[in-house]
Amino acid sequence: MLFVLGIYLLSGRARSVFLQVSAFTLAHSITLGLSMYGLLNVSPKIVEPVIAISIAYVAIENLLLSELRPWRVALVFAFGLLHGMGFAGALQEVGLPRSEFLTALLTFNLGVEAGQLSVIGAAFLVVGWYGAERTWYRSRVVLPASALIACIAIYWTVVRIVA
Repeated sequence: MLFVLGIYLLSGRARSVFLQVSAFTLAHSITLGLSMYGLLNVSPKIVEPVIAISIAYVAIENLLLSELRPWRVALVFAFGLLHGMGFAGALQEVGLPRSEFLTALLTFNLGVEAGQLSVIGAAFLVVGWYGAERTWYRSRVVLPASALIACIAIYWTVVRIVA
C-alpha cells in the first residue's frame, strides 16, 4: 500500500494516478498469474528485498522530482511485475487446492485492487481534495510523507536482506 501511496503523492491528478495504477495492476496481475501457475518462480529472498527497494525508489523519486516524468508509468509497470511475484508468494502460503487457483487468483487480485483504491481514495479525501493544488502541498504533504515511506522501505529492505 505504501507503493500506491507513493504513486499518488507525486501527482494527485486523476489521469496520472489512473495511468500509474493501471500499469501497476496490469503488471502485477501478469506475474501473479504466471507465478500461481508455476510458470514463473523467483525466490522470495530476491523478490521481497527488491519490492522494498521499489517502494523506496518511488518515495525517493518523489523527494527529488516535483512533477511526474514520462518514464514513471513504465517504471511503475516494471515494479508491478515484481510486486505480483510477492503477491503470489503470499497467496501460495495459503496452500489452496489446484482446482481453486483461478477463483483464488481472481478474488485475491480484486482484494488487492480494492485495497489500492481505498488507499488512493483516503489520500484524496485527507489531503488531495483540499490541498493538492495548493502551494504548501509539496512541502507539507509530499516531502514528509515520501521521506517516511522511504525510511520504512529502506528498513524493510535491510530486514529482508539480513533475514
